[in-house]
Amino acid sequence: MKKFKIAFFVLTIGVITAFTTLNPSGYEIGSIATDFSLKNVDNKKVSLKDFEDAKGFIVIFTCNHCPYAVAYEDRIIELDNKFKKLGYPVIAINPNNPEKQKDDSFDKMKVRAKEKGFTFPYLFDDGQKIYPQYGATKTPHVYILQKTDKGNVVQYIGAIDDNHSDASAVKQKYVEEAIDALLKNQEVKVKTTKAIGCSIKA
Repeated sequence: MKKFKIAFFVLTIGVITAFTTLNPSGYEIGSIATDFSLKNVDNKKVSLKDFEDAKGFIVIFTCNHCPYAVAYEDRIIELDNKFKKLGYPVIAINPNNPEKQKDDSFDKMKVRAKEKGFTFPYLFDDGQKIYPQYGATKTPHVYILQKTDKGNVVQYIGAIDDNHSDASAVKQKYVEEAIDALLKNQEVKVKTTKAIGCSIKA
């Protein structure tokens, strides 16, 4: 009987561990995203509540040094230029610890934003408190939020499109398709994709 109880306990722990592994922490589709207040490259704090007329947000965790993030910079600018006027501005957040990756320091963020002419806020996740809430693991990693009476609801999580290396060879624009659906009050067809990029430096 004692051996049976021990075996049952071990099995239970194994099942719990398996489910924990399959369900990483962070937001899922339908989650309500909490607001934040992070410093922008203009030294001003930015929160989602500042965008009173927004219908939602394209929150992108990105950075300076990662070649994947750099490859997407022009496409991120294009997304902001296209959708900001339609109510879905880009909010870029650098989640990396500058002590682990010096190229992602706040001062170098300012330089990069000026060099590329970023049209959107480029925020520093000081203390790395926000990206774990979202569950972001890569740069870039996208979360599309839709404003509702309940709050900012997560409608899409994943990659910007299906080709990080060649913008001209993209066949499916996940973020654009998701927002086009939301603007038409339709359900997003592809809700999650695998984010391809550099691991976040904690």
